[in-house]
Amino acid sequence: MKRTLILALMTSALAGPVMADALRDRAAAEFKPLPSTIPAVKDNPVTPEKIELGKALFFDPRLSASGVFSCASCHNLATGGDDNMETSVGHGWQKGPRNSPTVLNAVLNEAQFWDGRADDLAAQAKGPIQAGVEMANTPEQVEVTLKSMPQYVAWFTAAFPAEPDPVNFDNMAKAIEAFEATLITPAPFDAWLNGDDNAMSEDAKAGLTLFMDKGCSSCHSGVNVGGHGYYPFGLIEKPGAEILPPGDKGRFAVTETVDDEYVFRASPLRNIALTAPYFHSGKVWDLAVAVEVMAESQLGEQLAPEETAQLVAFLDSLTGTLPPVTLPVLPAETAETPRPSSEVK
Repeated sequence: MKRTLILALMTSALAGPVMADALRDRAAAEFKPLPSTIPAVKDNPVTPEKIELGKALFFDPRLSASGVFSCASCHNLATGGDDNMETSVGHGWQKGPRNSPTVLNAVLNEAQFWDGRADDLAAQAKGPIQAGVEMANTPEQVEVTLKSMPQYVAWFTAAFPAEPDPVNFDNMAKAIEAFEATLITPAPFDAWLNGDDNAMSEDAKAGLTLFMDKGCSSCHSGVNVGGHGYYPFGLIEKPGAEILPPGDKGRFAVTETVDDEYVFRASPLRNIALTAPYFHSGKVWDLAVAVEVMAESQLGEQLAPEETAQLVAFLDSLTGTLPPVTLPVLPAETAETPRPSSEVK
């Protein structure tokens, strides 16, 4: 009797690690932990000088025509890297057409924006600055503004030392990209993938199992748990117009291909618990509701309440730690700095 009890206890003790390792092995085939160093950026070597310049530019509202809006306005690092609004407010208090994606870990996405129209973060940085409903500026005006401040000229020269005229719109975008590449947020899920069995709760592990079993990971996989691939919103059943506005046809606007109507890039799910409201329309504020909408529209699944709770627990394990970011002291304007304008053209 005593021997049987000892064997049972030994078997139970061994089962835990074996099951954990089996789940981890399965997860490792679909996901990857965040890199431990700043990711390399194509055609843009990341240097300390470029990072510091990019940080200043990221927070500088003078890149906008009005002098009101910066990159940080829609990508607030204190609120999950987005603005926690249905759609962003820009120049002249106009509302943009889509929800602002998080900038955290965005360097790991296959492409930027909901429709993937920007190949990388440098291309993405140029878009809002020139968009009439966002920052409403021009490359020429941005260059005049930056060149009017000697400190910026010195910073650009240090960041791009091989160039005779380093203060230009392209280099502005590259510097912002370099800074944004540092915004990597390691999470409990990464610790668990790297072998820490206690980094995730049992509910989170059950949610991970459901996430893979039900097919969520067929679109949301890889190091950013999404951020790559394009899929129809409403693969099985289209959501109502209150969630999927009929006027926004997604990637169709980029490719003009009928098959791309209502197709969007799979959202990266890291820090998703911080970035409500959800979807490109920003119409859903509750993460549990968003999970259920996705289950119904993409998988044809009606989730039981405990399944929803476990999936949310897994998504919570993707909430990471932002590296410390010290607010920059920006260069002062000079007599040559263009004056702000709130005129809506």
